[in-house]
Amino acid sequence: MRKTLCLLCVLVLLVICGIWVYCSQMYRSYTAEELGIPVLMSPTDADGDGIDDFTDLMLGARAYIETKPVYKSEYYAGGYPTGTYGVCTDVVWQAFQAAGYSLKNMVDEDIASHPESYSEIDIPDPNIDFRRIRNLSVFFSRYAEELPCSFDSPEQWQAGDIVIIEGHIGICSDKRNRDGIPFLIHHAGSGVREANDLPKYAQQGMLLAHYRWQP
Repeated sequence: MRKTLCLLCVLVLLVICGIWVYCSQMYRSYTAEELGIPVLMSPTDADGDGIDDFTDLMLGARAYIETKPVYKSEYYAGGYPTGTYGVCTDVVWQAFQAAGYSLKNMVDEDIASHPESYSEIDIPDPNIDFRRIRNLSVFFSRYAEELPCSFDSPEQWQAGDIVIIEGHIGICSDKRNRDGIPFLIHHAGSGVREANDLPKYAQQGMLLAHYRWQP
């Protein structure tokens, strides 16, 4: 009986160790420098703070999720969420705001100037248009550099890149997994997070587009 109990204890410890190793590999992050991946910096610094746009976008997204907004999809007069609520698209406009851009104004102006490009909009609504993934998809396809969704070349993925996923959107982090794939800064129903989630979305066939802001 004692021998059986000892064996069970050993098995439990092995399982715990296995889980710990898996989790440490899953959530451990690396820098591009540690992995020998070149870091690309934007030639533009829109807000003149001495930080390039790519880095500003990433830092802005991170700063926003650190406020721990509660996931709540709602329509707001004036467009911007009130209180501590938000959804995935709020990570993106907040990131752009931190870099010195009004994503709301840019999207609203493009819809007004090129309504034919936004075929799913019957009547423009500045209170919500910039917070709809389908509209951001059109906007970024028109004004950002489109990049591969493949992970074959990790250097093609940089901090501040915008990733559109089926029903979702996020910003790439400067943290990477051991394969060099960036963590994703995003806000899903499960809460805000900066995590190694891109491989999961890729395995599920949900990665739709990968953009880099080039004003």
